[in-house]
Amino acid sequence: MPFLSATLDRVKPSPTIAVTMRAAELKAAGHDIIALGAGEPDFDTPENIKAAAKRAIDEGRTKYTAVDGIPELKAAICAKFQRENGLSYGPKQVNVGTGGKQVLYNALMATLNHGDEVIIPAPYWVSYPDMVLLAGGTPVIVAATLENRFKITADQLEAAITPRTKWFLFNSPSNPTGAGYSWEELKALTDVLLRHPKVWIMSDDMYEHLVFDDFRFCTPAEVEPALHDRTLTVNGVSKAYAMTGWRIGYAAGPEALIGAMAKIQSQSTSNPCSISQWAAVEALSGPQDFLAPNRALFQRRRDLVVGMLNATPGITCPVPEGAFYVYPDITPLIGRTSRDGTLIDSDEAFATALLDETGVAVVFGAAFGLSPNFRISYATSDAALTEACSRIRAFVDGLR
Repeated sequence: MPFLSATLDRVKPSPTIAVTMRAAELKAAGHDIIALGAGEPDFDTPENIKAAAKRAIDEGRTKYTAVDGIPELKAAICAKFQRENGLSYGPKQVNVGTGGKQVLYNALMATLNHGDEVIIPAPYWVSYPDMVLLAGGTPVIVAATLENRFKITADQLEAAITPRTKWFLFNSPSNPTGAGYSWEELKALTDVLLRHPKVWIMSDDMYEHLVFDDFRFCTPAEVEPALHDRTLTVNGVSKAYAMTGWRIGYAAGPEALIGAMAKIQSQSTSNPCSISQWAAVEALSGPQDFLAPNRALFQRRRDLVVGMLNATPGITCPVPEGAFYVYPDITPLIGRTSRDGTLIDSDEAFATALLDETGVAVVFGAAFGLSPNFRISYATSDAALTEACSRIRAFVDGLR
């Protein structure tokens, strides 16, 4: 339509949301659907967090707050960073937004000029490149490989940096692969960044508490303290605390950057929901004893899904270090035809036919910048995962 902004031509709707909506529509129409597209825990927000929200309502804490977070929440965030990551920040170095997505978007809008480049490892969360484009920047995609377990190398990062590079946008453990960078792997990347003082680091740590086996989470400013003053460390309560709908994300970084992000937020949404902020205070400051059993639950589901997928001929699925996703490779299946006659000429065709013919909803790999793959979120029941993987096996066995 002629009155719409040309900016819209540079971006596309979120494929993960599109898959989730289509699965919901099919289920509402009576189809037997197993939806493995949504990236959110299937268990409820802990009771103490819900109680804190109810208290906030009862005590009348339902008015406007400071644009980028109440003092109590900022204090809880500062304490969290010191306690868990060894990072020191003051309240003026903290931004609270309506989910991690807004925090990332605020930072990009506040810093990018036309033509500025943002290095993004692929596979990437679907929104990263489009947020960069909306902010007027240029995404520079660096593709990881299956052989390197979906993690980029220091040499790849070095080769991608140009005089126009402004940000390195980093996510570990990763959505969509679950790949986590060890201290040594991350140190190799931060050593590169030390040699390029004009490049800033945006670290998306949303899956920090969802790590498995003996993997130790670490974040760039923790691994290399010399990068502290040009790193924005982003996190939130959505995943670990089962608070996706509460919409609270946060970040800490240099005061000037945080102030610029608050300026953007003041003219867009203003403050996040006051009730959600008080709930987040309790999430970060209250008991953390539920995190370990939740991790154990997700690890069991990971092992179930990885085992069943790797037993399916034509599928290779690395074991992820964290998050609640797997990102299997389906290279040998490309070019085959399904039982219903669909040519599987891409991972999008694979995902579409899988949903149409078996009722299993996954997200195709091209949405995340690396093909041919698909993403499964295993944040659902063991029974649903077992049935879904059985249907995937039957679908693949039927390809010819």
